[in-house]
Amino acid sequence: MINKLVEKIKKLNAPIVVGLDPMLSYVPEHIQKKAFEEFGETLEGAGEAIWQFNKAIVDATYDLIPAVKPQIAMYEQFGIEGLKAFKKTVDYCKSKDLVVIGDIKRGDIGSTSGAYAAGHVGRVQVGSKTYVPFDEDFVTVNPYLGTDGVKPFIDVCKEENKGIFVLVKTSNKSSGEFQDRLIDGKPLYEIVGEHVAKWGEEHMGDSYSYVGAVVGATYPEMGKVLRKIMPKTYILVPGYGAQGGKASDLKPYFNEDGLGAIVNSSRGIIAAYKQEKYAKFGAEGFAEASRQAVIDMIEDITSNVY
Repeated sequence: MINKLVEKIKKLNAPIVVGLDPMLSYVPEHIQKKAFEEFGETLEGAGEAIWQFNKAIVDATYDLIPAVKPQIAMYEQFGIEGLKAFKKTVDYCKSKDLVVIGDIKRGDIGSTSGAYAAGHVGRVQVGSKTYVPFDEDFVTVNPYLGTDGVKPFIDVCKEENKGIFVLVKTSNKSSGEFQDRLIDGKPLYEIVGEHVAKWGEEHMGDSYSYVGAVVGATYPEMGKVLRKIMPKTYILVPGYGAQGGKASDLKPYFNEDGLGAIVNSSRGIIAAYKQEKYAKFGAEGFAEASRQAVIDMIEDITSNVY
């Protein structure tokens, strides 16, 4: 799957991923109203609203982008109905030939990690039948329980030809409370990066590993160091746009071939119609606003990185 992701990025000249993280407040009133008329102001109504919102954005952008990244928390907040919308979104994106990165940030030990891996990137046995529950192509993984929390994901990904992105240096302001702590003279995020590179050697694609890393756009100097530590690792870069990361800071995350990183934007794209820059589209044209935001993001990043 890493080979497919790289090829789509090259073909589209678009090293970006759209974060499908739909807060209900992002969903235009006319979408909510229609869903509530059908299902009432219920969790089922909320699930329908975010599903229709996602579908419209995907329809407007799928030909421009290589991948999407639905953040599962935005769906879980609506319970089972939200998870149904998550699954519908994953399946619909895959029907459009998009690579799906499930932002689930799981990480436990032994059989528990194995169960998370089976549910999201693997398959489960039910009697004589086998099912693929969520079926993302990649998932994000928290490594802070150690190798035995990550290895079950890698094992399943080898079987299914899928991949993971391991949290190395996250974009949030307080990430340094733990991730920047010095251990034997090195910041912890560097040690995690070294492990990611090592894990990745066991699961390689043509040029890059199936074991990727998450490194926030808000820390370009750290990104530069981590790029050298993980030369064969694809870096998923959150924090661009709304969180303060700028395209001019992104070059260190990429390799000399112009590959090696994929930059995420979530509300900057899916809620673009709420920005002054795209206000002309109005709430009715929210999907078209998202398409224009994607075009602008691609131009911003490629002109600053390549």
